[in-house]
Amino acid sequence: MDHMSESVVVGLGALSIADVVAVARHGARVEVSEEALAEVARSRSIIEQLADDPIPHYGVSTGFGALATKHIPVESRAQLQRSLVRSHAAGSGPEVEREVVRALMLLRISTLATGRTGVRPEVLETYVGMLNAGISPCVREYGSLGCSGDLAPLAHCALALMGEGEVRNADGEQQTADEALAAAGLTPVELREKEGLALINGTDGMLGMLCLAITDLTALTKVADITAAMSVEGLLGTDDVFAADLHELRPQRGQGDSAANLRNLLKDSEIRESHRDPAACTRVQDAYSLRCSPQVAGGARDTIAHATSVADAELASAVDNPVVTKDGRVESNGNFHGAPVAYVLDFLAIVTADLASISERRTDRFLDVARSNGLPPFLADDPGVDSGHMIAQYTQAAIVSELKRLANPASVDSIPSSAMQEDHVSMGWSAARKLRRSVDGLRRVLAVELLTAARGIRLREPLRPGPATAAVIDALPNIGVPGPDRYLAPEIEQAVEFVSSGSALAAAEKVTGVLR
Repeated sequence: MDHMSESVVVGLGALSIADVVAVARHGARVEVSEEALAEVARSRSIIEQLADDPIPHYGVSTGFGALATKHIPVESRAQLQRSLVRSHAAGSGPEVEREVVRALMLLRISTLATGRTGVRPEVLETYVGMLNAGISPCVREYGSLGCSGDLAPLAHCALALMGEGEVRNADGEQQTADEALAAAGLTPVELREKEGLALINGTDGMLGMLCLAITDLTALTKVADITAAMSVEGLLGTDDVFAADLHELRPQRGQGDSAANLRNLLKDSEIRESHRDPAACTRVQDAYSLRCSPQVAGGARDTIAHATSVADAELASAVDNPVVTKDGRVESNGNFHGAPVAYVLDFLAIVTADLASISERRTDRFLDVARSNGLPPFLADDPGVDSGHMIAQYTQAAIVSELKRLANPASVDSIPSSAMQEDHVSMGWSAARKLRRSVDGLRRVLAVELLTAARGIRLREPLRPGPATAAVIDALPNIGVPGPDRYLAPEIEQAVEFVSSGSALAAAEKVTGVLR
């Protein structure tokens, strides 16, 4: 892990998306505020007062789900909590990514720290210790319906807290949970009333993946503007359509931001100036994939902004059932239903697919001699002998086709569970899982466009591109260079890394300043 020096403090206030990314992706440590620990202790005392109450209280003295009518005697309640976690740790399939597990753990810690769940302070502190030690429980791909929380994924984490199940240590090595806890100087938790339920009943997995996706897509929309600018330049398109007054006629915020980026990126381009004279350039309008780039990338931005508002509200939430209210009531509720998060996860999959789709169409124009405005077929060195970037576009097309399938919403599906007690579920975890695959696909599609556009622009020499796009091309490793055919897959992977690492965006912003 890339440990950061600063810590994220979890308390009674809301975490930010940046906090989640810092802990999940960059290994920042977590601390719990003293104020939060005091509130946790206060709410725990309320739960303990209910333990001997003859009136049944869900999760304290009853079974779970459809078994909520079953009263559990005092002597069996510790076993009730252990059994809950063990039975719910029923995931299957490959392990999910470490950063997802860390995000999930942090967000459960955040809810526990609100004092609304009724756990003991030592449960919270041990969970924090497990996260800070770099212990990552082995969470499986399948098992969450996104209602009653991400039950199976969270249960695998709770199982590790009990010293059971499998985990990965800070070095990524698989160990048993008891071995990993012992190595970190932590004692497994003996769960008491309500605690097993509090550890598994939240939207933390889907929310963590939403935060990571928002972060990635925010950067990728800027990369999409960079690749669009390079394509406009390389295909001898016009920047006139990006004029500010034209976009003020339709004041969609994201569209205006994208158009402003394109104006910055295309500024002072020799290639653009070479065909500015309308008497010499007979093309009246560019194709939609060039001309309408701000409308598409801008719409994506606006959708990300909406998803961010949902994520921010969820980050300020205490999701559990039942909850301990501030005035001391213990109340059942439906806040664990993942619908709000599931919807925006699906929205983001739609705009991700569409951003990739328009990028692929721009790439394809470079390769068609009838539409590339003077470039060789497929950008090949010796067309016929060489195929140039022909199959790079096939790779893009395969990914875009996959992204269109992944854009099918998960949140419209529901399969009843728990003997019809849980008869409507969100499928938010599934929406999040497919969005992660979508984001990776978009990154790859944009990388191929960048690689192709760089080659196309180089074929326009001696004319030079604008300073911003030139900086991106100059920062590339030795790829996207015209010449005889060569092994292309490694170049594509280098371009993917160039985008993924932030190098493409950083190169452009050295010239333009921070893009919108």
